[in-house]
Amino acid sequence: MIKFGWAETDVTPKEKISLQGEFYERVTNEVETPLTVTALAIDADGEQTVFVSCDLVEIPTQTVEEVREKVNAPGLDPMKIIISAVHIHNSYTMPAMIPFPFEKGRNSLKMIMQYKPDDCVYVPEVTSDDCMTPDESEEYLVAAIAKTVETAWATRAPGGYAAGFGRAAVGMNRRVCYSDGTAKMWGDADTATFTELEGGNDNGVEMLFVYNDKKQLTGVLANIACPAQVMEQRSVISSDYWGKVKILLREKYGKGIFLLPLCAAAGDQCPRDLIRWVEPETPIKDPNVIRNNPKPRDADPSMFDVKGTWKIGRRVFNEIEAALDEVTEIKTEAVHRHEVETLKLPLRRVTDAECAAAKQAMKDFFKGKTVLNYMDSAALYVYAGTVLRHSLQEHNSILPIEVQYVRLGDLAFASNPFELFLDYGNQIRARSAARQTFLLQLTNGSLGYLPTEKAEKHGHYSAYVSSGYVGHEGGALLVSETLEVINRLFDIV
Repeated sequence: MIKFGWAETDVTPKEKISLQGEFYERVTNEVETPLTVTALAIDADGEQTVFVSCDLVEIPTQTVEEVREKVNAPGLDPMKIIISAVHIHNSYTMPAMIPFPFEKGRNSLKMIMQYKPDDCVYVPEVTSDDCMTPDESEEYLVAAIAKTVETAWATRAPGGYAAGFGRAAVGMNRRVCYSDGTAKMWGDADTATFTELEGGNDNGVEMLFVYNDKKQLTGVLANIACPAQVMEQRSVISSDYWGKVKILLREKYGKGIFLLPLCAAAGDQCPRDLIRWVEPETPIKDPNVIRNNPKPRDADPSMFDVKGTWKIGRRVFNEIEAALDEVTEIKTEAVHRHEVETLKLPLRRVTDAECAAAKQAMKDFFKGKTVLNYMDSAALYVYAGTVLRHSLQEHNSILPIEVQYVRLGDLAFASNPFELFLDYGNQIRARSAARQTFLLQLTNGSLGYLPTEKAEKHGHYSAYVSSGYVGHEGGALLVSETLEVINRLFDIV
């Protein structure tokens, strides 16, 4: 017998928040669609799992630890709680922690300030004194996530499940390559030096449908290789395209239907077609996505605006609806296994020469500068991050990460705390022993991008050493370990 329990908590802020993501400050209390935390508890075959999906950019490690300490759910092992973010840039700013005991916080701005001349003044773009602080946001969200887990666990009841699969055009590669051997995130492809997009995309949608003992649908778990960041440039609170999927699901199947979205390996993916570029409806600030004299295209609506979220939302909903119509068997018994491991990956390293060059670049940047603003600090991010990494590796060579693996019948679930490049996810899925493999990035931690070797050579944001902690050597280890455990869960040696 399998027992399932669902819960959802509305975590839409009641006051102004500073939105996380981007390199310029955005403060708002305007709500486009509500933010939620959703949990699905599974109790079967003497094992337990609780999946939690949060409308957040990331889940810092210390947030996970605090949730586990706070949860009061008799019989539930707190280590079997799997908390994921769908990478929404229109939600709370969380306190970010470097996963090493001697250095707390992402101190790139502090590092930049060390090189700022005394006569250069730092002027924030906006005043956020009346906002929730990151610590206040975390305290609120820890309580909300814990409550959601407790409710899901307390309401579990006999039921069944079915798997589904569909294809929806959501994620596309966002790294543009040029003839000089470089690449750029959000690069302009409308140039004679453009050669190709650095990687592919995955339009597959893995689905898990949950039913009660009367074979009535209670909720949907959906796994897509694309972050929820259509609205990332806008200063509104939004659950992005997943919010629209939920609206459409509840219109069709009832207000009580739950949706638990999970982001698969998508560190180099975005919801925008960089080949058929469609301009945002109104200007945006990020210089990386500003085009000079862009050509008009007949393609998607703007994937910077609400219309884009509805377009993707309908695509995903249509695939869920079609897959539900194809369900012929609801399983009420299943093998259920769950393993939690600490995987030790090599820290990506910086050479002495790279560190010296980064320090010099920061010094050169300030020549003649009298005012430093938020966008200036963004421009210096890569250099500050390089210097920080150099100091970090003096005392550390290994990054320990938490990874979780679940088998439910012939389905497998595997987590990681990175913005994991798609190629790694493809390697896992192609070689997995499971009939379907659900991949959960940005789960039980947030440790930056994990790029491929090709991306590291091409450079730019998401492949810089300052963009994460682990390089392609660690990516290969993550893939091999994930496959080894999945095979073990399926009794394949």
